[in-house]
Amino acid sequence: MRRRDLAGLALAAAATAPGSVLAQGTQQQPQAGAEERLVLELKDGPVTIQLLPDVAPRHVERIKTLTARGFYNNTPFHRVIEGFMAQGGDPTGTGTGGSDLPNLPAEFTNRYRFIRGICGMARTGDPNSANSQFYIMFAPAPSLDNQYTIWGRVVAGMEAVDKIKRGSGNNGIVQGPDRIVRARIATA
Repeated sequence: MRRRDLAGLALAAAATAPGSVLAQGTQQQPQAGAEERLVLELKDGPVTIQLLPDVAPRHVERIKTLTARGFYNNTPFHRVIEGFMAQGGDPTGTGTGGSDLPNLPAEFTNRYRFIRGICGMARTGDPNSANSQFYIMFAPAPSLDNQYTIWGRVVAGMEAVDKIKRGSGNNGIVQGPDRIVRARIATA
């Protein structure tokens, strides 16, 4: 092919590329391998969480399944400890509830650490007892590394997480807790 022909092909490709003037009227389909994100609508704004299926595939699938069911809508952040984390995902608001699905086996990783914005699964003393409850870290907590499953990380809206109502006492139980208004899966 001559250089002129290549330039013409490049121009045609650019004209029909997503975002170009010619392509603006067409509906764009998600790209293969498009990244899914969990969006939590909170009272102070949306929180976008990058899902990490390569790190915790079963836990990510659980979050997606429960989100599709509407499970997280209107659930409280029942346990919120200043300088540590905000925990939600229990429709009873007691910290003892979960979904009707079986508990999940742990999926620990050395790839990520529990730092600000990381999302982990809550569980009992049994590492294989995570179900629906999760937490978002306010600050680093190295003692959680390789002890709890990491399934996501906040990529936008951490300022809304910072405004979640805090609990009191050592257990951080919140009276009149803030709630997840709505949870949904979005494609990035």
